[in-house]
Amino acid sequence: MSQSMQVSRADFDRLMVPNYAPVDMLPVRGDGSRLWDQQGRDYIDLAGGIAVNALGHAHPQLVEALTEQAQKLWHVSNIMTNEPALRLAGKLVAATFADKVLFVNSGAEANEAAFKLARRWAHDQVGPDKHEIIACSNSFHGRTLFTVSVGGQPKYSQGFGPAITGISHVPYNDIAALEAQISARTCAVVIEPVQGEGGVIPATAEYLQAVRALCDKHNALLIFDEVQSGMGRTGKLYAYMHSGVAPDILTSAKGIGGGFPIAAMLTTDRVAPALSVGSHGSTYGGNPLGCAVAEKVLDIINTPQVLDGVGERQAQLTAGLRQLSDELGVFSDIRGQGLLIGAVLAERWRGEAGQVMKLAQEEGLLVLQAGADVVRFAPSLIIPEADIREGLGRLRSALLRLVG
Repeated sequence: MSQSMQVSRADFDRLMVPNYAPVDMLPVRGDGSRLWDQQGRDYIDLAGGIAVNALGHAHPQLVEALTEQAQKLWHVSNIMTNEPALRLAGKLVAATFADKVLFVNSGAEANEAAFKLARRWAHDQVGPDKHEIIACSNSFHGRTLFTVSVGGQPKYSQGFGPAITGISHVPYNDIAALEAQISARTCAVVIEPVQGEGGVIPATAEYLQAVRALCDKHNALLIFDEVQSGMGRTGKLYAYMHSGVAPDILTSAKGIGGGFPIAAMLTTDRVAPALSVGSHGSTYGGNPLGCAVAEKVLDIINTPQVLDGVGERQAQLTAGLRQLSDELGVFSDIRGQGLLIGAVLAERWRGEAGQVMKLAQEEGLLVLQAGADVVRFAPSLIIPEADIREGLGRLRSALLRLVG
């Protein structure tokens, strides 16, 4: 196919594996917090590519970083390292709890590495019996067989043969349930500081502190899945920083590349040696292109101006959502942290989050859902206030159609 060949949304059904059901518009260009489709219609983007486009579309500094690196070096095998990877690793270590970094390509791969690291660490430190992983109900950790088994949503793991064993699930934000489940056989507890796919539910600081204490008591590792909540999304570089609770392993993806596929697993000097030479790897992990872009993303986001701005935009967006709810009665709760926001549908419209997403798109607005009952918002961290205002206006038009 040449680039000049005309394609349309109908070609998806003809050519692509049917594991997605994309909307009927086909985007061709993005700039900041706006997208344009093949027909030239504009959309305000409050979805952010599911919390990926942390700096919007085609940010000029990211375009510059990508094109500059593309003229130097795209890929080298992991037989050698490269300058962008080492610079990015150094900046991540300096900005977080971590001492060591492993680069991969996606959140699922980062979590896969985290779970393998936890099991190998426990195996080497204690023995093969210490291999159990505890996760939370309604959690989401990726789509590999291991990560869907750890994720607390059976719909994603059913029908793919026997699940990986040694995994259990407890209710989120419920310390008594975890206390009853954790044991000497537990190698790790994995938690999203803000449950994303599970409904945009933040963990309380008290819960995270209690989980940390239980992990220490039972010699288990604490893993924070910050694939969605990390890289400035909550108003701190990583959400764990709100609670003061440092994990042993943290996974970061989505926003870390601003749209370029890259992810990282961060860990400590105590744990990292368990992944010795040859024990794990990734062909593309840490490639110079991805790392050059992610370094620029980190440089821009990890500043008071951007991180403080997240809180200001959160206040504007949540105030607007509450105003719409007061007027139309569609939401029973507005929750979340920073610019990861969930609007819970009122009883009368439960199950209609997908319909809200569809109506919003028809009004020129991109939003998300987090389950059937929650409309999710994850816009650019630097979205202009004018775009938030206009986006809320378009959402109002969609909600007026919903309520009839």
